[in-house]
Amino acid sequence: MSFYDKLKALNIELPPTAAPVAAYVMYARTGNTVFLSGHIAKKDGKPLVGQLGKNMTTEEGKLAARSVGIDLIATLQDACGGDLNRVKRIVKVMSLVNSTPDYIEHHLVTNGVSELLGEVFGEQGKHARSAFGVAQIPLGACVEIELIAEIA
Repeated sequence: MSFYDKLKALNIELPPTAAPVAAYVMYARTGNTVFLSGHIAKKDGKPLVGQLGKNMTTEEGKLAARSVGIDLIATLQDACGGDLNRVKRIVKVMSLVNSTPDYIEHHLVTNGVSELLGEVFGEQGKHARSAFGVAQIPLGACVEIELIAEIA
């Protein structure tokens, strides 16, 4: 089953790739490794603003991280020249969670993207990861996630 078949089975339609909003590119490739810039959670095209432990629940954060994962997959498709089937492995995910100092469930929020990558890419979606709590994320977004992948 191709990755596109898996996306279709999950009822996921990839959005257009976001454009950078500052002095960076959405991805950089060196050899067979692609580094995707951080993508923030959005709702209706605007930053999904919130802080875990203050005005967002862990489940809301997990759904936000999953939605970021969909945007990351769209950017990864661009980095693969339009063909996700070139993905050999998701190598690493780094998740920044906008949270209060006493919030401790960053790893559960980050499961939103990790589980999605597993559903879409199977064994090739298993990755190393880091999840951090931070005082703030650009534009007040609740979650920002970046990704490293190996492609053919």
